[in-house]
Order: sequence, then structure tokens, then C-alpha cells
Amino acid sequence: MIKKEKIFRTTKEVVKTARRRKNSSTRWLQRQINDPYVRQAQAEGKRSRAAYKIIQIDEKFNIFNKGNSVLDLGAAPGSWTEVALERAGGITIAVDILEMDDIKNAIILKADLSDEVSSDLIKKLSNEKFDVVLSDMAASTTGHKQTDHIRTQALAELAALYAVEFLKPGGVFCAKVFQGGTHGDLLNDLKSNFKSIKHFKPNASRKESPETYVIAKDFKG
Repeated sequence: MIKKEKIFRTTKEVVKTARRRKNSSTRWLQRQINDPYVRQAQAEGKRSRAAYKIIQIDEKFNIFNKGNSVLDLGAAPGSWTEVALERAGGITIAVDILEMDDIKNAIILKADLSDEVSSDLIKKLSNEKFDVVLSDMAASTTGHKQTDHIRTQALAELAALYAVEFLKPGGVFCAKVFQGGTHGDLLNDLKSNFKSIKHFKPNASRKESPETYVIAKDFKG
């Protein structure tokens, strides 16, 4: 039985602004130091605090079953991949344009998902389709809410294309979306391809973050 994660809480640490450090950098550092999920990730040897997002999503929606195969898109640094291996344990492929450290029992593919050749590379690595497709991809923020929303929505749409191509019938798709969840063409596409569409913001997502997650279950194939 998988135990639910414990939340690490300690007294708040205050970071002073160094002479050459910007105020924004100081605020980021202070947030990291005082974030209970950052501390928990460090204590439990996880690659990032993002691990607890997918753990909480799985605890609510049961997206993983033992033996499931998983395709993790935009996987770096690999915390979702590690959780997928722990909770599913089937063939797991992690794809990212960034370099990633090796993960035991995972296949790591360095590729640009916006490049059509990436689809062929994934097919070469696995003859079978997948039970679960994950995407925690988000565009680098610009500070302009509308621009950030459009760019992250585009990544969610890209991930959905991979889900439709690579999922088995009955499979699950989980992806990050922003500000109000999935809408427009993406929502219509998901409704036409999945029997169930839910949105969820895990506790591990920072309150100030506009991110939420779409969980699409029972792929029609």
C-alpha cells in the first residue's frame, strides 16, 4: 500500500537581499527555502517538488495501475517519471528537449516534441501504445498573463496530439493547463476522444500559480 506523503513544515526562514542579488531573486529564494514541498522533496530524495503534484492527482483520480506503460512528455528533471515507475512500473519513456540524468528502468529520449520526427523516435522505442500519457510542460513565463496562457495552452494542445496518437483504448491523459482550465478547440478535442474530462489543482501547486491540470480518462481509441 502506498502511503500518502507527509508535509514538512518548519519555522519560516528569511533571506536577506545580497548586494548583487535582485529583489525578485531574493523573493524566489525565500519562497524555495520556505516551501514545505521543496523541503519534502529534498528529504525524500525526489528530483523536484513537482512529484507531489502527480502523486496527489493519482490519489484523487487513480490514473496509474500496476503494470501500466507511461509516456511522460516534457519530463525533465524526471520527478513525474519516477512517480510513474513507482506506481505503475511498466515500460516508461521520458521525453524532453533538455538533458536528463538517468532514471533506473526508464527510457530517456532527448527530443523536441514540436518536431514531427519525435513521434517516429517514440515509435521506435516502443512497439506498443501506452496506458498513460503525462505532460507537465509549461512555457517559460513572460510576466504577461495572456501571452503565458496562450503559450502553455499550445503545449497542452501538442501533448493532446501525442495522447491521441499513442494511447491505448481506455487510456488516461493528464496535462498542465492554465487559467480556468481547458477550453476552446482543445476541450472539444478531448471531449470527442475521452469519456471523462476533469480539472484539478493539487495542493502541491502553489496558490499564486495559475496552473491547473486536466485529467482525461477512458480514451475512445
